[in-house]
Amino acid sequence: MREIGHTDYNDGDIQVLEGLEAVRKRPGMYIGTTGEAGLHHLVWEIVDNSVDEALAGYCDDIEVVIEKGNIITVKDDGRGMPTGINAKTGKSTIETIFTVLHAGGKFGGGGYKVSGGLHGVGASVVNALSSWLEVTVYRDGHIYYQKFENGGHPTDELKIIGDCDIDRTGSTVRFKPNPEIFKETTIFKYDILARRLQEIAFLNKGLRIVLIDDREESKKDDFLYQGGIIEFVQMLNQNKTPINPDVIYVEGREDNISIEVALQYNDGYNEAVYSYTNNIHTHEGGTHEDGVKRALTRIINNYAKNNKILKDSDDPLTGDDVREGLTMIISCKHPDPQFEGQTKTKLGNIEVRKIADDIFSNGFERYLMENPEVAKKIIEKSLTASRARIAAKKARELTRRKGDLDVTNFYGKLSDCKSKNPSECEIFIVEGDSAGGSAIKGRNSMTQAVLPLRGKILNVEKARLDRALGNEEIRSIITAFGTGIGEEFDLSKLRYDKIIIMTDADVDGAHIRVLLLTLFYRFFRPIVEAGHVYAAQPPLFCVKHGQTIKYVLDQAELDEYLASLKPGTKRDILRMKGLGEMDAEELNETTMDIEKRVLRRITVDDARAADEVFSKLMGDDVEPRKKFIEENATFVQNLDA
Repeated sequence: MREIGHTDYNDGDIQVLEGLEAVRKRPGMYIGTTGEAGLHHLVWEIVDNSVDEALAGYCDDIEVVIEKGNIITVKDDGRGMPTGINAKTGKSTIETIFTVLHAGGKFGGGGYKVSGGLHGVGASVVNALSSWLEVTVYRDGHIYYQKFENGGHPTDELKIIGDCDIDRTGSTVRFKPNPEIFKETTIFKYDILARRLQEIAFLNKGLRIVLIDDREESKKDDFLYQGGIIEFVQMLNQNKTPINPDVIYVEGREDNISIEVALQYNDGYNEAVYSYTNNIHTHEGGTHEDGVKRALTRIINNYAKNNKILKDSDDPLTGDDVREGLTMIISCKHPDPQFEGQTKTKLGNIEVRKIADDIFSNGFERYLMENPEVAKKIIEKSLTASRARIAAKKARELTRRKGDLDVTNFYGKLSDCKSKNPSECEIFIVEGDSAGGSAIKGRNSMTQAVLPLRGKILNVEKARLDRALGNEEIRSIITAFGTGIGEEFDLSKLRYDKIIIMTDADVDGAHIRVLLLTLFYRFFRPIVEAGHVYAAQPPLFCVKHGQTIKYVLDQAELDEYLASLKPGTKRDILRMKGLGEMDAEELNETTMDIEKRVLRRITVDDARAADEVFSKLMGDDVEPRKKFIEENATFVQNLDA
């Protein structure tokens, strides 16, 4: 029988939130989160409005300033927001833009043919979530100004506060995020802003974007790329050895939809394809990416067959074959993009697939015909990748599990947990048999599995999948995870909710951790993206005083803890032993017990930045790695001799 609850559901229970109250009530619905990502999202929404002016052909320069107190100013030299009275609201257009949801010039097609952002929601949302916001507009020889406070309420009507040259136009928005909403942080990170603003500049050739940090340490970056996405690809490949020295560039327009593609092959084995629509990074791809990839595979196969490089009896090259070592940027500008997917970053417009295919096919086919030497190198690389793929398929057979894995051990290594419910299971990947033995004794055998590794695994940044599958340690990891690898990978078959890398808190341990993260990023990226990978944090010090034993992670935490003790407290500060030297009880108490341990989740917030770091630190080119070490050496603490 249905349980009877609150029966007085009537007209009075229906709330009507006026103006921007809905945004303040549920900010996550509009900016995703009130954490760090949501804070920076405020900047993107204002910048997007300036970029829309650039897309329309009216803006050449955008300036973003982080002022003291974490106040943001965004200034552009666009047309300047309209300043008259809006017929529908009876308010000035400026006030309408900043106080009415879904008010903007992006709907009717007259103001902007192409635009990004939240389509008229952005400016008012930023206003609603700020302690105060002020707008200055240069237009028609006048300087207009209006200020809003306490979540978007105007302090006065729009006013003319001065005159300017008749030719001067543009808009300036200055705001301070509300700390009552952004309780986690109101501190803007320069690197996050710089990375995205540089990306926008790459995607809009000729647009200058300047970022200035006027807080304690003054910083400035000036982003201007006349080559657009060609320079984007060059930057991504700067630590790699290119196969085609010049970036291949194709562009075209059909039915008011424009497609730009820039690509360059390198001698590595990893694919780096990034697609965008109206400057929005389509993480999940979509029809523009599908069309270009489909065309790439078809054109390379046709060229190889027509030039007798590939015989009629040979199996055709697959998409994975032709994209090995490929760095590619795809940019689509669409007047009415439709997004779908889990994070609404997948382009769904069906017509774009054929348009992208047609435009890229024509340009890429012409390039191959005009550059036969480069074409030959690309196809030879694809053929080598094809042979490696076939070898990998055979090697993959070794990683397939037989039966249910009721056995507690395979390859003499894995000590599995008893539970078969992945949501409560976790696996510790442990450095060495000695630490593995302690971990096995100290674990909760119901939910915790242990896989000891012997020595350092293969650096997969320098190896194809077939070679990686020849490595016994890597095969053990694949078998334990249960997801398969390569074209057979299936995230839904992952046997553990948490994959925990547990290595010593020293240089060797850090090296092993980086090797494992490289493996996961290159061959198991969906596992990392889904948040399943963690690094255990074994303590570096143990402080004993009286009957109290306190484990601390690093020197900073040690200093903080010692400062909290009463002056004169007697204590025996110990530098912790390696994992292999801890007994089972000690290892459990410090690193494995879910009630006491500290885990650090490994995330890939920006695939492009992660790709760059892995290439720099784990690739063949020594010079970038040397430069990185020199630049970051001063930050190293507790370096073992």
